[in-house]
Amino acid sequence: MNIGIYSRLLKKEHRPFIQELFKLLAEKNYNIFIYDEYLKSLKTELKFLSQYDAFATYEDVKKLELDLLISLGGDGTLLDTVGLVRDSGIPVAGVNMGRLGFLADIHKEEISSLINAIEQNTYTIEDRSLIHIETNKPLFGDNNFGLNEFSILKTESSSMITIHVYLNGEFLSTYWADGLIVATPTGSTAYSLSCGGPIIFPDAGNFVLTPIAPHNLNARPIVIPDNTVVSFEVECRSKYFLCAIDSRNKKADKSYQIAIRKEQFPFKLFRMPENHYLKTLREKLNWGEDARN
Repeated sequence: MNIGIYSRLLKKEHRPFIQELFKLLAEKNYNIFIYDEYLKSLKTELKFLSQYDAFATYEDVKKLELDLLISLGGDGTLLDTVGLVRDSGIPVAGVNMGRLGFLADIHKEEISSLINAIEQNTYTIEDRSLIHIETNKPLFGDNNFGLNEFSILKTESSSMITIHVYLNGEFLSTYWADGLIVATPTGSTAYSLSCGGPIIFPDAGNFVLTPIAPHNLNARPIVIPDNTVVSFEVECRSKYFLCAIDSRNKKADKSYQIAIRKEQFPFKLFRMPENHYLKTLREKLNWGEDARN
């Protein structure tokens, strides 16, 4: 089995868990490949890793024919892997090196359980919808899709912006706001949730449009089918506004024509047998833990 390891950086307190991971993988005789930048930091701290090969791009990942990519970090680290696996169908397992995440929901203390699940084939793979962005001029290159959300935002120094929204070419509404989020079901527990958007189950087949600090209080989040093409016209007093996919953002101006739709391929998320969506919601949102009850 070919297994890739992705992370951003090695923290001192994570060393025991990283050493355990590589020890267990070596005992199973798995072929291990490590993200290039992460391997450089590991070689400095952990000398025994010098024999492993590296990968850096989507093309590298496809050539290696990985069976699984393990992300070491938080939800943000796992979001980085979306651009690495793309349409390859390679599942991603998120090991959270900090607090429990919605996506990276395998605790660092559960690394041995992760390896056992891989060995015994007791895991599940969830298909998560991706959001695809189309523009009339280059903006995000060929990495124009995301797992959580697409956002149109005002710049730090500008006043609120005006966003005209169309669904399949039909006018929906105009939003005067700091911005607008179009979130996938996966992204409904991220930025959209903090702006008052609803929680949507991963397999619900919807997007949610959530305004950010709208000027009109009757501007509310709206849930739409994910087969809808959403297009935008943006007006602002400053020269630029921001377009963001997950944690990546670019400047755009009013000459850009922007539309979003569901991506043609899904993101494959590795799930441990005991990690269910409802359990993650309860633990992450502290449901049922009010001391007054």
